[in-house]
Amino acid sequence: MINAAVKISTMTVPEAESVFDPPLAELSDLEMQTILLEGVSRTFAMTIPQLPEELYTVVANAYLLCRTVDTIEDEVSLSTEAKREFCRRFIGVVKNTEDAAGFATDLHPLLSQQTIPAEHELIGHLDRVIGITHSFSTEQQAALVTCIETMAGEMPEFQDLDLHCGLKTMADMDRYCYCVAGCVGEMLSRLFCAYSPEIAQHQQRMLELSVSFGQGLQMTNILKDIWDDHRRSVCWLPQDKFTNPAFNLEELTPNHNSPAFRKGLEQLVAIAHLHLRNALEYTLLIPKTETGIRYFCLWALGMAVLTLKEIKANLDFAAPDQVKISRRAVKSTVLATRLAVRSDLALKALFAITSYGLKSR
Repeated sequence: MINAAVKISTMTVPEAESVFDPPLAELSDLEMQTILLEGVSRTFAMTIPQLPEELYTVVANAYLLCRTVDTIEDEVSLSTEAKREFCRRFIGVVKNTEDAAGFATDLHPLLSQQTIPAEHELIGHLDRVIGITHSFSTEQQAALVTCIETMAGEMPEFQDLDLHCGLKTMADMDRYCYCVAGCVGEMLSRLFCAYSPEIAQHQQRMLELSVSFGQGLQMTNILKDIWDDHRRSVCWLPQDKFTNPAFNLEELTPNHNSPAFRKGLEQLVAIAHLHLRNALEYTLLIPKTETGIRYFCLWALGMAVLTLKEIKANLDFAAPDQVKISRRAVKSTVLATRLAVRSDLALKALFAITSYGLKSR
């Protein structure tokens, strides 16, 4: 597994030949993939390398494919129709029915400076990333294609909605979480099952739980990022969870000091906790001998639980930094799971202790 050091320039791609040192053009495709992963996500750059080497390359690649869809969806310079068209074309790129280089050539110049430099690089080198995708087994590629078809095919529908005052119902939130995270959980389950016949014995149950796992993580991110989204006039909260007592999400502002909003937020924390409890059940279906896969799941689960704890303790928070978990907390999560990884009983106890207080009253 590659552990190359990476330096990222603060300049955007149009102003600099490369934001990485050394430039990606000087690296092999797999080295490039590792550096891109480190550039676009510190969290996944920490968790994905815990996977067995046979899974590391394909999961890292899958993450970059998903991040490409996110880049399209978040690009402020693109109209809704343009996003829909680029998503449609990207499905073809992954399925190998559309030219990756031509796709990147069309998209890359349209990226604004609000898109982070590493994502500019990702799109600029997308043909090499896709080259890796098409080197995987038929079964692995099928898992990736299914995920991207769901994500890129259904996410654009949410671009057409007026999201400044939230989604209408919890069912709408469930559907959104499935499009952006639940389908990723299903993809990972298929990859894990293709890797291990022992894991494949639980495939149906894992596919069910993986959707919940993904929703727990996505809901945690949505709750943490309420105010970042608010600045973009976007709200992913479901209106029907703020009706008793009544709170109009259209009137939501930082430092609102509303007991009704806090009550609704508390309900969503409890729902996310239930999904994360399913995530633990999912993780325990992984054989105890597969410690790398367990670490991959447990670290994401642990950091989500700790974030929910911060949110529950600070329901009036007005910025993500106020509920951000500390590096010390991350290190403690890593240490605790390393000690407990082979004991289902210890992991259940650790989850119960760590998540205490997140249930509804």
